[in-house]
Amino acid sequence: MNFKESKAIYLQIADRICDEILLHQYREEERIPSVREYAAVVEVNANTVMRSYDYLQSQGVIYNKRGIGYFVSVGAGTLILSLRKEYFLKEEADYFFRQIYTLGISGKELLEMYREFTEQQK
Repeated sequence: MNFKESKAIYLQIADRICDEILLHQYREEERIPSVREYAAVVEVNANTVMRSYDYLQSQGVIYNKRGIGYFVSVGAGTLILSLRKEYFLKEEADYFFRQIYTLGISGKELLEMYREFTEQQK
């Protein structure tokens, strides 16, 4: 996994796991890979993945069944979307809109770009 320097690695791993949940690679009440298994996949120290799992558990996205492993919480997908939307609106939207305004990008241009983007995602 390629990591960005602008964000803590454990948070980037947590984001990846959330993406995997949203993409239904892990479903509600389904076990996710062990800390060591996931560390091998993303090629980091197991302690870093453990920190990611602890963070996700504190957010209510996953939970631990002692001795068995970590599982996706019921409603995790909805929770992830809610948390991400809240973060985007509080932390990123202002910068995003400031850039659009500064660069003189019209609403019409932005809408067309968004339509093209959504078509490519299908």
